[in-house]
Amino acid sequence: MKTLVLGPGGREHAIVQALRADPLVSEVRCAPGNAGIAKEVPVYPIDVSSPQLVVELCQELQPDLVVVGPEALLAAGVTNALQAAGFAVFGPTHQAARLESSKAFAKEIMAAAGVPTGQAHTAINLEQLEAALDDFGAPYVVKDDGLAAGKGVVVTSDRDAAIAHGKAIFAGGDPVLVEEYLDGPEVSVFVIADGKDGVAMAPAQDFKRVYDGDEGPNTGGMGAYTPLDWLPEGFTNEVMERVARPVLAEMADRGIPFTGVLYCGLALTSKGIQVIEFNARFGDPETQPVLARLQTPLGQLLKAAADGKLSTTFPSLKFRNDAAVGVVLASEGYPESPQTGAQISGVREAAKQENVSILHAGTTAGDTGEFTASGGRLLTVVATGSDLAEARDTAYKAVETISIPNGHYRTDIAAKAINGEITIPGA
Repeated sequence: MKTLVLGPGGREHAIVQALRADPLVSEVRCAPGNAGIAKEVPVYPIDVSSPQLVVELCQELQPDLVVVGPEALLAAGVTNALQAAGFAVFGPTHQAARLESSKAFAKEIMAAAGVPTGQAHTAINLEQLEAALDDFGAPYVVKDDGLAAGKGVVVTSDRDAAIAHGKAIFAGGDPVLVEEYLDGPEVSVFVIADGKDGVAMAPAQDFKRVYDGDEGPNTGGMGAYTPLDWLPEGFTNEVMERVARPVLAEMADRGIPFTGVLYCGLALTSKGIQVIEFNARFGDPETQPVLARLQTPLGQLLKAAADGKLSTTFPSLKFRNDAAVGVVLASEGYPESPQTGAQISGVREAAKQENVSILHAGTTAGDTGEFTASGGRLLTVVATGSDLAEARDTAYKAVETISIPNGHYRTDIAAKAINGEITIPGA
């Protein structure tokens, strides 16, 4: 099976590596890729947000499966164009991807499907925004209704800060979603869906705030780990029965079947499982440690989903009994104003360590064989171990080998889970 992965980040690097490990995948290519991916597979530096350019590339390469990574490509209709041209695609259509590109649409689907989620108000002007804030009270949850790459939400007890964020969203032309605050720890579950049904991957937890202790602004994600031994027994089955399957059925009933990753962002609250949001693709950085533990061949799994044959081919997935921790290394100034051009050293040395992989995102190849910072999140260091503590220790030893002038990373990824400090309200 010949495969083509679309996207430039750490998520796509993880997908590329997992596809290469599938014995039935004969070829892996990536567009546009990045400096790390380019050292492993052929890359094509095209504008992958252009459906026409992507179709033209596929007509040249003739892949048996195209895997769409970033949400912006889905919203741009890349899947629609590829399907119209006769290619098998893992990734939802533009219409189905509205589960991510419109938070209001996702709330509508959840209401129709009876899925547990927090209450929400959509505001299109300042008066409606202020009324919604007063209705829910602090802490305030203010979101961009459109795509915001994981950084469009502010959670604050400062009403002025909530209003300022809402005004910034209005200035960009999007409506504002004000939501009920959900207490309890957050969990990410990826559901591989084939338009009719789905199968869940191992749950993960990511770290969205930029600094230790969940301080600072939201980011696209500063690290993640899996498994989550503190989850209640039967958690994944409950997610499938109460969240994923009802949503997939509602989408199919509306004539917009969802094929791809239904990313369920969940909170374990005093009221039980509540959906925070849906994404329409693999999450970054959770994908990196989740795929590090996956035993089921990824290429065969995604092709079965694209062909609508999950239930007969992969009714369940297999994961190794180890643990995986991913730590994101970011450039100076990330997320507000990431600085580029810094010389990154020590990557090759870190990658030589046992049970460690270095996944690239915002890097370019340097003149000396090392790498240069070209974005905000630069690398994800992923390590596996017999348990979380071992995986975490291995990951941070590798992180310390890498030098990024004025770069930064969180030092507390998976620490609370290891120390038994995560509690579920009402449990």
